[in-house]
Amino acid sequence: MKRIAGYTMFWIAVGMLAALFISNTFWTVLLIFVLLLAGYNLFMC
Repeated sequence: MKRIAGYTMFWIAVGMLAALFISNTFWTVLLIFVLLLAGYNLFMC
């Protein structure tokens, strides 16, 4: 369980770092949606 929490926190930090460099809100929301969809598919399938 600690490994899953660490993995999740690492990728949340990566996403927050990416959001710092993407100033346009549309692209940030699009990136969040794509990564959530990919993460869901990888976790559930």
